Amino acid sequence: MFNALTSSITEPEIREKIRKIAQLVEISAILNSTLKPDILLQNILHSAAELLDCSVISILLYDERVNELRFAATTSVNIDQLEQIPVPLDNSLAGTIYTENRHLVINNTKDDPRHYDEVGDEVGLQVDSLLGVPMRIMDRVTGVIEALNKKEGEFTDFDVSLLLVIASQAAISIHNANLIQALQRANVELSQADKLKRDLMAVASHELRTPLGNILGYATLLHEDAIDENKPLAESILKASSKLRAVLDDIANMNLLYTGEADLDLASTSLQQVISYAREEVNQTVDREDQRVVYKLPEDPIPLRVDLPKMSVVFVNLLLNAIRFTPAKGEITLSVEDRKNEVIVSVEDTGKGIAEENLEKIFEVFFQEEDHMTRRYGGLGLGLSIAQGLVRLHGGRIWAESGGLGEGAVFRVALPKPDEGPSDA
Repeated sequence: MFNALTSSITEPEIREKIRKIAQLVEISAILNSTLKPDILLQNILHSAAELLDCSVISILLYDERVNELRFAATTSVNIDQLEQIPVPLDNSLAGTIYTENRHLVINNTKDDPRHYDEVGDEVGLQVDSLLGVPMRIMDRVTGVIEALNKKEGEFTDFDVSLLLVIASQAAISIHNANLIQALQRANVELSQADKLKRDLMAVASHELRTPLGNILGYATLLHEDAIDENKPLAESILKASSKLRAVLDDIANMNLLYTGEADLDLASTSLQQVISYAREEVNQTVDREDQRVVYKLPEDPIPLRVDLPKMSVVFVNLLLNAIRFTPAKGEITLSVEDRKNEVIVSVEDTGKGIAEENLEKIFEVFFQEEDHMTRRYGGLGLGLSIAQGLVRLHGGRIWAESGGLGEGAVFRVALPKPDEGPSDA
């Protein structure tokens, strides 16, 4: 192809070819400067018309739904007029270029039976000469570029070479633009689906909270007043109600993180106060599960500036997660490492452990290591996601460690200490 670009000719012709080759480089930059299909097509048309010195440039793209070529852009008339005119693959010059994947140069179209007169008749354009090349992505032809009516002389091999380069650039640019548009549409659809999911979570947690509160209240009274033979039944109702409340709390907290409405009400407190707050929430569950939880806290208060209720949720979720995956008579240990600028809280259990490939995945929303149809441990898979979101809101870090399945696990939370400088008061 490039032999035609550099063949031995007169000096003025050489200078003109060099100028046009330089323009090809500029065209490449122009085509890659936008991902908007309409602007992109117009850039291609104007660049090609200038380089080839012709009256009309048209781009036809293959429409696989009807197995025909359709005009995508042109310099001759309003594209809306041409879009309504399909160009068949059989018995048309554009169709020949497309199906045979080769260029055509016809400097007298009147003598060629393949010339499709319907388009010219419809828009009032007389076609005297034509140069057309296929637009290709790798080995796949996606359309055709046609140059019509050379202003001076005839279309040459050099013109063919120029248009082939433009067609190659154009095919890639159009393909990329279409991919970006498809990605944007997919993102919009995902955003809409995500909003629907958030709205459903918000409505469900709100509508279920009131009747569940009544159930919990009556279940508590029933448990307190039940005679011995009814105690197990009352205990079962209370336990089921408590688990449902935990699920609703998880949904509400996750929805706040999704919507960005989980604003922090920061206040000065201590790590010991946060753990105490969480411990009260967890104690009832620990008693029912017959597990031992050990709290190893330093005597001296460790200052923190956090949202106390929200930060306590972090440790409630970590402790409940450890309880859920640790068998009866197992042990969960909460310990603290006090560093200069941060404090690290570790929740370690003697439970089922975590596979190495899942150490990051367990923080994903709804992730469960076991199959959702056969799993034994319950829960929605939101607790760790909520903990991660809340820790990050506080500027901290959270991660998991495990020797593997059967080796137990440890979750570590690193929280920054407040500055020791003077307060704003």
